[in-house]
Amino acid sequence: MDRFFRYKLDHILFWALTIFFHAYTRTTLINNAGVGQFVMEIVLRNSLLALAIYISLLVVIPQLTRGKILSAVFILLASLVFYVVMMNAHHVYLYGYILDGANHINFFSSTLYNGSIVLFYVSFATALHLSKQWSLQRELIRKIELEKLNAELEYLKAQINPHFLFNSINSIYFQIDKQNTSARETLSKFSDMLRYQLYECNGHEIPVEKEISYLKNFVELQRLRKDENYTIEFSCAEMVNFTLPPLLLVPFVENAFKHVSNFTEKKNVIKIDLTKTGNLFRLSVLNTKDNAQRVSENGGIGLKNVKRRLELLYKDRYLLDVVDSTENFEVNLELKINSN
Repeated sequence: MDRFFRYKLDHILFWALTIFFHAYTRTTLINNAGVGQFVMEIVLRNSLLALAIYISLLVVIPQLTRGKILSAVFILLASLVFYVVMMNAHHVYLYGYILDGANHINFFSSTLYNGSIVLFYVSFATALHLSKQWSLQRELIRKIELEKLNAELEYLKAQINPHFLFNSINSIYFQIDKQNTSARETLSKFSDMLRYQLYECNGHEIPVEKEISYLKNFVELQRLRKDENYTIEFSCAEMVNFTLPPLLLVPFVENAFKHVSNFTEKKNVIKIDLTKTGNLFRLSVLNTKDNAQRVSENGGIGLKNVKRRLELLYKDRYLLDVVDSTENFEVNLELKINSN
């Protein structure tokens, strides 16, 4: 079904049947007016019909969804009237001039006929379109529920006696000499990260401050593993009053540390930048890479999975730009968010 809609086979089938039915009912024109007039009737009528239908689908429905009711009604009526006027004019030309039957032209009945035709087809096409959108929406909800179920299963697998884990961390913490503040702070950051993953990532969304705190702790722990030949920059503007799906940003940062270069003669660089402008949240992650190194499939499995998650959760409300150049690998993510 997805492939059927993806390649617009529904549109092709609709117009094939519509044009065939109309041509079948007008075959008498071939003998009475000639092939040229027959073709003109088919092309003109179905072109005007297509114009009215796609104005309804592409203009009127989006206007209604945005609450612009008066504008939508005006555009719809204008398209219907245009169809009726043009078809009436064509009937005058065809039946009055070509077939010499002016006495048989009744403008009221012609207007009623053309109006009912265009109203029927526009209503029918709109109903099909809305049914299609409803079907796609149900499929999307089903996929989101499936993703959620899989995530919950993975989460349950990962919860290996968390109380024992935190008790062990606390025991290790108090066994570290009080003078060794660096080791204690590192263990504390690690404990905060585990607590975030195990206890605070259960909901659909979390405050952005908690996600950023997790990122900061992650970057600081990764920084400990790198020597002075690595430059790691983490900049973040003030972020308040909005939420994000938990652990949405982490794969991009993990990917940078995973694929960063390992130069000995020059600096290896990782830059992470988070900003917010209006209702747009932006994440930019850049890392240098070896000339021979190329990240497969735009970042490998991690980024492939997060792209799928973005598509399910944000649909048309995100932009993801992945640039894999000779020297750098860069990811730029932009999300349209709803401020609380």
